[in-house]
Amino acid sequence: MEDKMLTLDKFEEASEIVKNVTQETKLVYSDFYSAQMGNKVYLKPENMQFTGAYKLRGEKIEDLQKFDAEEFIDALFDMEKSDDM
Repeated sequence: MEDKMLTLDKFEEASEIVKNVTQETKLVYSDFYSAQMGNKVYLKPENMQFTGAYKLRGEKIEDLQKFDAEEFIDALFDMEKSDDM
């Protein structure tokens, strides 16, 4: 039976792969929520990732790939064309 233990080497390898398909999201200060809470509030806009998703769920390292904006747009227009028919 294969050992499923996560090692530091495997973690670092996965981290490098994920860095290639994600982008760093900065914290954004919110005047509105800060005023509401009476304290400084920062938001982390994960929706700014290439996928537009908040988290990758159920993805395997083999499933990750660089986002190709042109291919994505072409696919959207192809879907619109097929909807018109």
